[in-house]
Amino acid sequence: MKYFVLIPDGMADEPIEALGGVTPMQKAHKPCMDALAKESLVGTVSNVPQGMVPESDTANLAILSYDPKVFSKGRSPLEAVSIGIEMQPDETAYRCNVVTLSDNGEDYDDKIILDHSADEISTEEADQLIKALQAEMGDEIKTFHTGISYRHCLIWKNGDDRYDFNRPHDILGQRIGDYLPKAENGGAAFYELMRKSFDVLNHHPVNEVRRARGLKPANSAWLWSPGKKPQLPSFSEKWGLKGAVISAVDLIKGIGLCAGMRSIDVEGATGNCHTNYKGKADAAVQAFRDGYEYVYVHVEGPDECGHRAELENKVMAVEKIDAEILSPVLDYLRSTGEEFKVMILPDHPTPIRLRTHTILPVPFMIYSSSNTQNGVCHFSEESAAQQNYYVANGYQLMELLIEK
Repeated sequence: MKYFVLIPDGMADEPIEALGGVTPMQKAHKPCMDALAKESLVGTVSNVPQGMVPESDTANLAILSYDPKVFSKGRSPLEAVSIGIEMQPDETAYRCNVVTLSDNGEDYDDKIILDHSADEISTEEADQLIKALQAEMGDEIKTFHTGISYRHCLIWKNGDDRYDFNRPHDILGQRIGDYLPKAENGGAAFYELMRKSFDVLNHHPVNEVRRARGLKPANSAWLWSPGKKPQLPSFSEKWGLKGAVISAVDLIKGIGLCAGMRSIDVEGATGNCHTNYKGKADAAVQAFRDGYEYVYVHVEGPDECGHRAELENKVMAVEKIDAEILSPVLDYLRSTGEEFKVMILPDHPTPIRLRTHTILPVPFMIYSSSNTQNGVCHFSEESAAQQNYYVANGYQLMELLIEK
């Protein structure tokens, strides 16, 4: 039995007037997904427990069968694992975004956060900025490490892993002083680092070139999501399956590596809607050919479009996932003559209106080549909810996938 799990990150949304009152999932032309849905178990699932922040680490841990209440220690340590950092027990990892702040001569606290991704800065450009931060601010206590695009990592010896930072994608267009770390809460050192990072980065040559090209500068670091070194039980020992993950983002790679799975890199995979969809499909097919029984493909594009309020691109991303990932992988699985199952779901909603994640349940489908179901005509938030089949805990999906 082969298992193919496809995660269009943040695909779920709300009805949007500009789309005629439907969601991007409903608007998208996704014939392969909809055809599967007609013969699948379809319902809704809560991947993020009540009281927890609806982040991708929590949700994807759940989908991979790890109870977030037990295993979620923050996304940054998982990303650190993917980057190749060997964390020590006394070290804390922090996500270190390079973001765009307004630059009108105002005090740091009065600046406005314009973009959490600095126009989705390239990794090559960001690497120069992270190296500049390390040269100016790094020491034996604090080290900056390059990740992918705007997503990077700070390792801090004896750093506070419980500080409650604000997520940059939640406060777009707002004055940052209301959301910066506070001295009275133990955040003075974090505040000073972020403030100083603006002085280091704002007129860095990389950013001056970006301005000349009409792009937003990545002119400040933003810290969030701290955590200690993660430990996950082996996925293969838990389920008896040889598993692989395919993603452009360090978070998902890190979860896979911590679970003892193989993380497969795809050239040209970007973490946004303009990515190598075909390359991910090819990598999934090759993984099956190489003997992997469980392949988990994560696609960040719909989520980034939600954060950036890019409506047309979000619809386009869903269509490309259907045509360039799901369809060819499904063709391959059918060609083998072996039994297989496919599970498709977003990890969490990322509504265009809100530009951030929500904790609401998401639609899911589970297709079995040997046990077809009476499903729905079109896979969407509405059709899944109408099935009245609700899974309260996302970490139970894996058991459902195996059994159905």
